[in-house]
Amino acid sequence: MAGAAALFASNIQAQPGPAALPQAQAAGTARLAVWGFAVYDARLWVAPGFRQSAFDSHALALELTYLRAFTAADIARRSIEEMRRAGSFDAAQAQRWQAALAQLLPDVQPGDRLLGVHDPERGARFFHNGKPLGEIADARFSRLFFAIWLGPATSEPALRQALLAGTAP
Repeated sequence: MAGAAALFASNIQAQPGPAALPQAQAAGTARLAVWGFAVYDARLWVAPGFRQSAFDSHALALELTYLRAFTAADIARRSIEEMRRAGSFDAAQAQRWQAALAQLLPDVQPGDRLLGVHDPERGARFFHNGKPLGEIADARFSRLFFAIWLGPATSEPALRQALLAGTAP
């Protein structure tokens, strides 16, 4: 996901959180663009008390609205590549997580929304256009998955900064 993140205005502070995380408050929005091509718009909701420095210990929801089509297999493969920035895991674990993601996630078309909900105790739940897809009940997976966007080692620091704009350090 090397490339520039083109940011767009965020006037979302009054929006309620998604139904999957009703107590959440809007934090920030951003657009990911790679080599000048818009990929998706991202929106982050965080639970009360959220702190950037400990993002992985707080409930949060991240929604991606896709602007291009991608297969589930491509999303899963790229997710594992990006998760390696946040922490190490062996090839066998990578293979299990990639297979779980590829099986859980759908192929996406422009306009499709994928929502991920991070539960630091339980793992990650996923939704497609508001409908539940399932979960990966692995807290370590969830922490590394959401670090793709929110971790300090992200490949897209400007996107991270925009998503976390409305949160405490």
